Amino acid sequence: MGKASNKILSSSKVDLLRDVSVVVGGKNSASIVDLLLGKNNVNEFIIAKKLGLTINQTRNILYKLSDEGLVSFIRKKDKKKGWYTYFWTFNEERAFLLLKKTLFNEITQLENQLKSREEKRYYICKQCNIEVTEETALLHDFVCPECGEVYELQDNNKSIKEINSSINRVKLKLKEVEDELEITGSKNEKRIKKESAKAAKDKKAAKVKLSAKPNVAVKKVKKQPKIKKQKKHTKKTSKKSKAIKKK
Repeated sequence: MGKASNKILSSSKVDLLRDVSVVVGGKNSASIVDLLLGKNNVNEFIIAKKLGLTINQTRNILYKLSDEGLVSFIRKKDKKKGWYTYFWTFNEERAFLLLKKTLFNEITQLENQLKSREEKRYYICKQCNIEVTEETALLHDFVCPECGEVYELQDNNKSIKEINSSINRVKLKLKEVEDELEITGSKNEKRIKKESAKAAKDKKAAKVKLSAKPNVAVKKVKKQPKIKKQKKHTKKTSKKSKAIKKK
């Protein structure tokens, strides 16, 4: 059961990322998710080949996704030909954040529609299958300007039920996105902690290396020869010298 649930979760996750990518980059961007998800720095020429598109068509899609932060790239210059090749990576967290925002907006719109259905009356021309507000119906004396049929009061109960169903469906989808964001955030937090710990360790090692004294060979200093002190002339010798001078 564990393996099956993991596969279902993975499939659901990919579907969510495809949804937001299609909204941003168009229908072909769904396939780009399949190519980039779980990989880093994928060559754009490989992406174009697998999509069956030209490199310019592929880049146009990727640039749209990049504008919303769904993908990032690095580029490398071909030393021989002189042009740049781009390598692309999909940003899961950013994609889920954008999808979360989109779903919030969708729920707000549906709730406004629900409020309108609960508070206002609507009319319908069954011949043209056109629904109008009470203000519009009153403006045309409750007669359809297209076919001349009389408007009938619309039963809002069915619409209210459908809107409520849509709100619940979107909220369920939003819960999936929030769960995925929690998982992704947890993974990123662990990665950041790991990188910070490594950086601190490297910094400490570098500090220890700098503080260590270098091994300098100690040169033996030759002892200087002692200088013999000249003997001081005693009084006796000085007297003898005086006597010699007198002779």
